[in-house]
Parts: sequence; C-alpha cells; structure tokens
Amino acid sequence: MGLGTILLIVLILMLIGVMPAWPHSKNWGYGPSGGLGLVIIIIILLLLGRI
Repeated sequence: MGLGTILLIVLILMLIGVMPAWPHSKNWGYGPSGGLGLVIIIIILLLLGRI
C-alpha cells in the first residue's frame, strides 16, 4: 500500500465519522466537517503543486 492509498482511506473514514447523522456527532455542528474540508483542500493543493 502506498502513502496515497492510506491517505485516501483515512480521509474517507474521517468523512464518515463527522457526518451529523451518527449519534455521537449530532451536537458537534459544522466544526469538524469544516476542518476536514480545509484539510482536504490543503491536500488537493499540495497534490496539484506536484503536477
């Protein structure tokens, strides 16, 4: 497994974990998903910088 595959799996698990449909995250609001969106944007910018 390469680093890209591991990063993709971790990001997918984080996306599933911050969905407000789950009982443990209903009262979190949009904070975690906004932070995760920021992380995804940074990773995309870093990947596009390599091209």
